[in-house]
Amino acid sequence: MLEEKNDNLPLADGVNPETETNTIVEAINSTNAEDSETASINENNHILLANYDELSLEELNTELENLLKNEKVTAIRDHVEGIKRSFLNKYNELIDEKRKVFLEENPEAFSTDFQYDLPAKNHFNSLYNNYKDQRNTHFKSIQDQLKTNLANRNQLIDELKDLVENTENYNAALKDIQQIRERWKNAGPIPKDNYNHVWNNFHFHLERFYDQLHLDREARDIDFKNNLDQKQKVIERASILINEPDIRKAFRELQTLHRIWKEEIGPVAKEYREEIWHKFSEITKQLHSKRESLQNEIREREELNLAKKNELIAAINSISTNKFNSHNDWQNAIKEIEQLRTQFFSAGRVPAEQSEDTWATFKNATRNFNVLKNNFYKDIKKEQQDNLVKKQALIEKAKSLAESTDYNTTTPAMKKIQEEWKHVGHVPRKFSDSLWKEFKQTCNSYFDRLHSERNQEMEVEMANFDRKKEYLESLKDFELTGDHKTDLDAIKVHIENWKGLGIVPQTRRHIEGKFNKVLDALFDKLSLSKKEAELVKFNNKIEHLIESNDGRRLQNETVFVQRKVEEIQSEIFQLENNVQFISNAKADNPLVKEINKNIERHKDELNLWKEKLVQLRNINKND
Repeated sequence: MLEEKNDNLPLADGVNPETETNTIVEAINSTNAEDSETASINENNHILLANYDELSLEELNTELENLLKNEKVTAIRDHVEGIKRSFLNKYNELIDEKRKVFLEENPEAFSTDFQYDLPAKNHFNSLYNNYKDQRNTHFKSIQDQLKTNLANRNQLIDELKDLVENTENYNAALKDIQQIRERWKNAGPIPKDNYNHVWNNFHFHLERFYDQLHLDREARDIDFKNNLDQKQKVIERASILINEPDIRKAFRELQTLHRIWKEEIGPVAKEYREEIWHKFSEITKQLHSKRESLQNEIREREELNLAKKNELIAAINSISTNKFNSHNDWQNAIKEIEQLRTQFFSAGRVPAEQSEDTWATFKNATRNFNVLKNNFYKDIKKEQQDNLVKKQALIEKAKSLAESTDYNTTTPAMKKIQEEWKHVGHVPRKFSDSLWKEFKQTCNSYFDRLHSERNQEMEVEMANFDRKKEYLESLKDFELTGDHKTDLDAIKVHIENWKGLGIVPQTRRHIEGKFNKVLDALFDKLSLSKKEAELVKFNNKIEHLIESNDGRRLQNETVFVQRKVEEIQSEIFQLENNVQFISNAKADNPLVKEINKNIERHKDELNLWKEKLVQLRNINKND
């Protein structure tokens, strides 16, 4: 309007006050023009924006569903877009994780083979499509209404123009002007591109009318006074807004007051125009200053939030540079990353121009950590898969031996399998319990049967022990007749009888030593040659080992006899060699005679051990 002027007083910083005021007012007018068009598209219900980054996918769906159910579609655009951004960020991150797991578990698969259906995503798609359908329907009706309102306002301008140009009695036309102004006031929003042009055109013809109304000063002055009262009320309301704690709310109402001042209230008398505009513009500048201070505070907080989020991202990157070589180390690192992620999501908003870059940097940092983590567990899974194959092979080996009755051979083999099992590492968790259960059942089946038979054998062996103890007691009454052959045959009968009584428990085998002592005493009384007695006792010992099925001791005995044969042969060779080095040695030389005597004694001993070795080898051949 033409009356909205200011004194051209320079500001302290060199800015022209009228220029500053015009800049602020133009900004408000521009906002009002846009709001005029979009008022019905985006109603300003001031629904509080939640921190959607802190909500889960299901909670975001619930929030969106409640908005669609309880609020107007024109009032929830910012909320819906915030929910959409947070939902897709979380969903895409989840899908990335699921895809990595799929590819790790299916190394032959391609990325395109991955499919994952998330009910929460389907629900979100349905809700968001519902929102778009409602909004598009509403938007189309609004566009049609804006065009209709524009046509109505142009019609009012034409009526006003015709009234100004063709009226002879302006006093009588004043009533028509008031009707046109009331209709203008209620004509509704128009496209923002037409806002200033249409408003200026209307007020141009309205001022023409008032300029010509000087013929009836009384009527004009009444209208001026009424307009002045309304503008003073606007100023009073604006002055109250200075103390409004919610500066956002105050500035939104200031925009409304500017719209009312410009669109709904007519001109005032010239002597008041600059005065009231100055008051209104000063209040506007004060509110604008408070708004800028608030925006600066918000900006500072957002900058602090940005710095904090950057620190959290740096901490994530720092953890990713560490080398973790154990499951526990990685689990601790994962907990740290989760704590940092939680702090990131609760750190608050950052400057809008930094939001996307910050999110992308954060996502890249967490992705890098996850790549390292997944590579580690991929190696672990490969090792666990190898361990799975090893344990399955041990189970099959144990099963192949579980029904064996060759306990002496099978038992050490089964124990070896159990020992190998202990040294095989972890297997995939889903197989761990079932594998152990199968292995344990297989081993228990064998050892339960072994213990059962061993218990039965123990009962038999204890009975044998009792009989041998009685038999040993009866030998105290045995006496030799003095006939060599008769006594030797009798001793051999006792040996056979003793063997026929069977083996005794391991813990009772000392009774065999007692029997051998009785035999030694009997052989000493007989006039047997040393060789003959030694072979009889050796044969008795070997047969006892055979009956006891003690293959290990039998094998040890064979090794011992072989070594004795080798030792005696070596001694004979050394003695014969020594004789050759005695110069001028004669057969009747005492030293030579002693050496030859030793050689003969060693040869007799060698023959004895060779016969023992023959007996052992014959046993091995028969086995």
